[in-house]
Amino acid sequence: GDTKHWAFNDPVKREGKYKDNPPSLEEYKKLTTRVVDLHPITCMQNARTSAGGVVTGIPSQALTVGPVQTWQAEKVSIWQAGVHDNPFGQRLTALMIGKKIIDSAVPMSLLADHPNVQFNYYRGGLGTCGTEMH
Repeated sequence: GDTKHWAFNDPVKREGKYKDNPPSLEEYKKLTTRVVDLHPITCMQNARTSAGGVVTGIPSQALTVGPVQTWQAEKVSIWQAGVHDNPFGQRLTALMIGKKIIDSAVPMSLLADHPNVQFNYYRGGLGTCGTEMH
């Protein structure tokens, strides 16, 4: 998704303890299976791609596996369909994981710490990283 989550492990709300800084890798990796409040960007993207643009038709919460369960997996396979994702974000996460640039503000980048991550891309969905004015 546009927030660069995996399995609805979205960036945490920047309030309270995390107002100025997102959680560390160690903190984020302690998260387990749980009900999460979806990031507003995730809700908007899901509305755009799955609900005819009606944000109120999208659940605001989801059940997700956490990093604890993800790190128990022998292999993590990420499928970048491309059609509903942004070209810059797809490239950003691959770069961050490949270069081991880890920041929980970009949750998928935490997968750089997993020993076996495979990306699968739909080439037709990679698009371009150009600027357009509408």
